[in-house]
Amino acid sequence: MHATATPCLGDSAEPRLLFTDLDGSLLDHHDYDWAPAQPWLETLRKAGVGVIPVTSKTRSELLGLRQALGLADQPFIAENGAVIALPDSWCHARREGPVGPDGLVIRTLGVDIGLIRRRVAIWRERLSARFLTMSEMALEDVVAFTGLDEQEARLARLREGSEPLLWEDDDALLQRFREGLAGDGLRMTRGGRFWHVLGDTDKGQAVRWLCARYEALKGKRPTTLSLGDGPNDVAMLEATDAAVVIRGQHGLDVRPDQPNLYRSEAMGPRGWAEGVAHCWGANPQALEAAARGDQGAQTDDQHHHLGGKEDDA
Repeated sequence: MHATATPCLGDSAEPRLLFTDLDGSLLDHHDYDWAPAQPWLETLRKAGVGVIPVTSKTRSELLGLRQALGLADQPFIAENGAVIALPDSWCHARREGPVGPDGLVIRTLGVDIGLIRRRVAIWRERLSARFLTMSEMALEDVVAFTGLDEQEARLARLREGSEPLLWEDDDALLQRFREGLAGDGLRMTRGGRFWHVLGDTDKGQAVRWLCARYEALKGKRPTTLSLGDGPNDVAMLEATDAAVVIRGQHGLDVRPDQPNLYRSEAMGPRGWAEGVAHCWGANPQALEAAARGDQGAQTDDQHHHLGGKEDDA
């Protein structure tokens, strides 16, 4: 099924959740447009499918963006898994914490940004490493590098649990830097534009946490799909029943250990729509059977695309 076909989910009583990266996936890498994916967003919303952003963006960036995307009633995962924001419908009767002015309960899976920045500064001095963190970049440089406008760039710098940086040194020193941070309980993950330093968490851990929360609240395990284009999406792509690697602009290798994998031919939101159509458009019953382990229910075409060992396009 092509992305230009009329979006159709087919008949299914099974609950579903879709987890999606934003930049380079649902949003175009250059201009952040999502128009090619809009018909599928509307179809998913009408079908009651939760569409959950899982992104390196900050909570501040997402508050307005989720309204524009029509996802204001959904939770989201920010800063590569460091921050989870829960609307009221995703909270237990006894709330986990105070409700913020935005109506969200915030769960932090990572560590405080102050600790991250202190350890990053210490390891830079120890190794004499050359890099630039986003917090050190001039606002106009963030705008030029990311394509965000000034207000969006300001929101992008309001970090709570991760520090983006531009590495300007060699790979050998990068490995030593990563090892030093690992000794402090911190990790690095690669996005489309930046490296990100965060605590011992990732997009996959946050996705599994939300799936467990859904099952606890609803009493049913959801069928899950995830879509992403970068190395920082790998853990998320491995945490769901099926996954889509969207063809990226960055040329970075994205190889999740995921038997039910589809690689899009198109980039950005067109590739996103292509992936959703392939997995949940033409034959959603086959996808659900595959998630249960019934490989015999797949067609030959699906077996070709969902096999995790195919060559990269």
